[in-house]
Amino acid sequence: MSNPYTDMAKTELAFCIGTNMTECHPVAATFLKKAIARGAKLIVADPRRIRLAEMADLYLPLRVGSDVALLLGMAHVIAREGLVDQAFMAARTTGGAAFLEHVQQFTPEWAAEITGVPAQDIETAAIWYGSANAAAIYYTLGITEHICGVDNVQSLCNLALMTGNLGVEGGGINPMRGQNNIQGAGDAGAIPNSYAGFQPVDIPENQAKFEALYGRPLDSERGMTKVSALEQAGESIFAMLIDGENTLVSDPDRTHGEHALKSLDHLVVIDIFLTETAALAHVVLPATAWAETDGHFTNSERRIQRVRRAVTPPGEAKPDWWIVSALATRLGFAGFAYDSPKEVFNELCRVSPIYAGIDWGMAEKGEYQWPIPYKGHPGTPRLHEDEFINGRGIFRVINYRDPAEVVDAAYPVWLTTGRRLQTYHTRTQTGRAQGIEYFVPEEVLEVHPDNVAAWGLQDGGWATMRSRRGSIRIKVKATERSPRGTVFASFAFNETPVNILTGSGYDPITQTAELKVCPVRVEAYEEVAGPA
Repeated sequence: MSNPYTDMAKTELAFCIGTNMTECHPVAATFLKKAIARGAKLIVADPRRIRLAEMADLYLPLRVGSDVALLLGMAHVIAREGLVDQAFMAARTTGGAAFLEHVQQFTPEWAAEITGVPAQDIETAAIWYGSANAAAIYYTLGITEHICGVDNVQSLCNLALMTGNLGVEGGGINPMRGQNNIQGAGDAGAIPNSYAGFQPVDIPENQAKFEALYGRPLDSERGMTKVSALEQAGESIFAMLIDGENTLVSDPDRTHGEHALKSLDHLVVIDIFLTETAALAHVVLPATAWAETDGHFTNSERRIQRVRRAVTPPGEAKPDWWIVSALATRLGFAGFAYDSPKEVFNELCRVSPIYAGIDWGMAEKGEYQWPIPYKGHPGTPRLHEDEFINGRGIFRVINYRDPAEVVDAAYPVWLTTGRRLQTYHTRTQTGRAQGIEYFVPEEVLEVHPDNVAAWGLQDGGWATMRSRRGSIRIKVKATERSPRGTVFASFAFNETPVNILTGSGYDPITQTAELKVCPVRVEAYEEVAGPA
């Protein structure tokens, strides 16, 4: 996030797109609720009429996968109405002239044809956003889990740049991280294109720095993503280590993923429970849970927070850092002989410029947000106040493109997936918590009542849902939360493996799967008589 959580309560206008914040980030959403109570305007763009949409001053029910069209239409109106911050663009950006010329062609009427959102509402959203003194954008996986996820994010950045809404209190571009410590994992280098601190691996100075740290040559090319690794499993990848992820249930195209994992000669899983993925492993190494571990998390607003062991780990469970270090040492790698999480964290601070001004002791109270470039620096709650890290903000010329698969006669219904408040991710933890099943005992398919009737379904009955990759049986829930022609389900329940259906495409840059768009066919379920 470019701005701290406290700025949410100070915004004049919040534009939430592709984020079910009240269910997926309920604590952070309390700041937004305070802003609304204070009189801030709220625009929500989402295919579903989620709780956040019911709180909105303006709701934009766009068709799944059409975010770029909506954002181009808004940019057109902002430029047309003279709401561009010319001084900010001249002083702090580059590529603005080409961008403003580009968006002249994308009228709100054009965007309405693609998104299904009335042109007048697109105009209103653009004028509200462009006119606000401090307008903030919030987004989550509903923006990134598309084949055009990078285009979506860059389109949001274009809006903020053209209106000068970066580096200001109550504004900014604010991605809400999808899971606990996802930000911290990226900070520590758990991404294929960067070393710790987001230092690109293909820059020679960075490579030399980390070769000196680890005492061995390092590959100068960007590492492969999990998508590439699974595609090559059994061919050029024969062993895999999965740490703290239930890949079998959470990843798209489950049939492909299961085949890939079973093709490996050696699969090692580090986890706190025997998940569906761990059940496929040749070796399972038991890890400690968060309340059994000392260390640090870094949250969505870049705040570095201490976590302290509250209970004794069960059995042979060990912290993830200990397990990974022990494996590396036994494999012959130098530099992994850590005795404590303090040593690990202080090394991160030494090698990462964004952590350079902090250490284990200073992080005790969770008061610092990176970047903290030197000792004595107070931290950076708000990014880009004076300058951009690359000097100037870069406008990107983006065009709309359809999802990897679109509806047709064989698969005429849009399926979009996501999470629910009570069933976190793949239920590795919430599925073991007493009482949760009272709220959500099983997965359901949310279908508009008109479609329930038209498709011969029954509220509370069973349906068969098919895509180009397979089919599942799922219970139907009639609700106006889903628009006509679009259905929703989470992937939380292994008993209802929704991700058998998904996986039609990936963003070419990040290789993030298009989990938010999948054409399907929905029919009443029919029992098959006779032996199985």
